[in-house]
Amino acid sequence: MSETAAVPFVLDTLRPGAKGRILSGMRPTGKLHLGNWVGALHNWVELQESYENFHMVADWHALTTSPEASARTVENTHDMVLDWVAAGIDPAKSPMFVQSHVKEHAELHLLFSMIVTKARLERNPTLKDQVKDLGMEESTISYGHLGYACLQAADILLYRANVVPVGEDQLPHIEITREIARRFNHLYAADAPVFPEPEGRLTKFPRLRGLDGNRMSKSVGNTILLSDSPDEILARVKTAFTDPKKIRKNDPGDPAGCAVFEYHRLFNPDEAPAIDRACRAGELGCVDDKKHLATLMAERLAPIRERRAKLAKDPDFVRDVLATGAKRARAEARATMERVRAAMGMGGGGTDGL
Repeated sequence: MSETAAVPFVLDTLRPGAKGRILSGMRPTGKLHLGNWVGALHNWVELQESYENFHMVADWHALTTSPEASARTVENTHDMVLDWVAAGIDPAKSPMFVQSHVKEHAELHLLFSMIVTKARLERNPTLKDQVKDLGMEESTISYGHLGYACLQAADILLYRANVVPVGEDQLPHIEITREIARRFNHLYAADAPVFPEPEGRLTKFPRLRGLDGNRMSKSVGNTILLSDSPDEILARVKTAFTDPKKIRKNDPGDPAGCAVFEYHRLFNPDEAPAIDRACRAGELGCVDDKKHLATLMAERLAPIRERRAKLAKDPDFVRDVLATGAKRARAEARATMERVRAAMGMGGGGTDGL
């Protein structure tokens, strides 16, 4: 399906020239790593030139699996937003805001929870993967965790977004969002649909493995942060997983199972074919290869690292960005909820008429 075919109406507040609207979000987990950049952030930066973007700090989502995370939300949000802007998100073009600062997210989530079934949420493969990764018993899943995809649908549709840049593990959530939009329109707005059916947009590298070859996670310590110094990058790359059968430099290697080569494909695509051949022929040692990769990565990340350091000198920068973004987000959220209530025959918001 094309980018525009899924939208049966014109989004009426788009900036001139924009193809459509995007809602993107991340949980506030602090400083971002390469997996965040490859799986989402790089895509966000590119798409803001042709789409109208809203970027959300998903603080309520963080509580679905870690209720205690609220104690770290402010600090983690500050670090994450610094990385967003340093990586190229322009606050003037792409409003950034905290999810809990726009209360309409909760209202729309409540309404959507009335039209999605428990069975559908339980079939969500992303939920199943999370439960498995966290070592949870199904009986311990919270109501909020089960309804994670419903809340995400509210986040996306509150801004009538028609494109959502995501990692591949989030595609099932986008499908649930499409189903909820379709169900709402069928029940309440068949003649004049309120919501589009958004499409997921993957990057070329929708998922990047950690340095140990497993799923990238800061809790495991197999990441490289966008803000890491060249020395820190080198130290981390030295720990990267390579072909265990390649012990000496002249041993033939298999780049297909090597985390270092996967990073070369991302940061050094022009040299990657030659590195592949040299590794297989036993002409390239892993130690030298890692040093070369670390140098390239440090150079590539230098603009982000330097911008971040400059922005961090202003203690009010992140607060001001989020305050301005929240104001713009609330205006869109209020407009959507007026449409929702009108379609449902529920009248205006607040206590009028009670």
